[in-house]
Amino acid sequence: MTTKSSSLNKVFADLPVTIFEAMSQAARDNNAINLGQGFPDDPGPEDIRRAAADASLNGYNQYPSMMGIPELRQAIATHYAHWHGLQLDPMSEVMVTSGGTEALTSAILSVVQPGDEVVCFQPVYDSYLPIIRQAGGIPRLVRLEPPGWRLNEDMLKSVFNSKTKAVLFNNPLNPSAVVYPREDLELLARYCQEFDVIAICDEVWEHVTFDEHKHIPLITIPGMRERTIKVGSAGKIFSLTGWKIGFVCAAPQLLRVAAKVHQFLTFTTAPNLQAAVAYGLGKPDDYFLLMRKDLTRSRDRLTKGLESLGFPVLKSQGTYFLTVDLSPLGLNESDAEFCWRIVKDYKVAAIPVSAFYEQDPVTSVVRFCFAKKDQTLDTALERLSDAIRGRKR
Repeated sequence: MTTKSSSLNKVFADLPVTIFEAMSQAARDNNAINLGQGFPDDPGPEDIRRAAADASLNGYNQYPSMMGIPELRQAIATHYAHWHGLQLDPMSEVMVTSGGTEALTSAILSVVQPGDEVVCFQPVYDSYLPIIRQAGGIPRLVRLEPPGWRLNEDMLKSVFNSKTKAVLFNNPLNPSAVVYPREDLELLARYCQEFDVIAICDEVWEHVTFDEHKHIPLITIPGMRERTIKVGSAGKIFSLTGWKIGFVCAAPQLLRVAAKVHQFLTFTTAPNLQAAVAYGLGKPDDYFLLMRKDLTRSRDRLTKGLESLGFPVLKSQGTYFLTVDLSPLGLNESDAEFCWRIVKDYKVAAIPVSAFYEQDPVTSVVRFCFAKKDQTLDTALERLSDAIRGRKR
């Protein structure tokens, strides 16, 4: 017998468990090193954690402003002015949310109405599509491919049209670890302006860039200031992923509606963590440059180790991740099969990039997280030393 309780919201009822949770559970079940889910294995900056503790003990612990405490909103505006030359009014163009995912959800639900088309680039972060569909939107998927994962005119021409309401753009891109150059951003901006499209920009990895690659916020490209919603994350900037402090920055007419969504999702966010993030954003440049230097060293350590074992590594330009393209190895398994095999047989968890595709997936690329201690990476490499031997066709 069919009952109302057995016919629940199909957008969510039919979703599988996320690949991140599935692989992390597999890591726990197999006592494996987890290089899948993107979190560091250190506790985060001590001075920022102490600032949170002090604010909890000696500060205000009741509901803070829905928009975020004034100190943090000002710190966000000051930080972006310094790093990107982006001038924001902290009172009308900045909002604090309970994490980047909530920030993205607030942005999507504020923009997308039933029947609106939303351009998304695969590999696509797993929260985007369900929220677009819950809003009644129709995702229009663009397939990005290794090794470059770059945008081009033909792919944009194939999806932008009069029904396009928004584009959801992740830069730096998780999972492919690309930092998009200005020419790609200008191409995307041209299509947004031609078709009167709002850009929702997931830029949570903005400070995690390497070598000569520099993050350029799409909102700073000419013509995009009034049509871009920029999303950031303190969890990614400070390697405090459990804190769930997100930022939304947009012109007042966009932020007002996103704020009305936010008030009915989480409403507000822990004030002691907000105070600590405000302190962190004011740290000198050397802190952020040293963070990048340390992560670059970890990236290079894992890259060199994997290459020495015969893995074809696609060099990471940003994020906590690097990817390996298995296709040159001639293995008789997909990326998903490879990941399930190594977590069970070699006690190392990774993420198959095919999980970030809904249509026509790339099935040969695997993502590893390198934001780990040297010993963790070295032990994982030791365990993987035989993982590709004897598996070739």
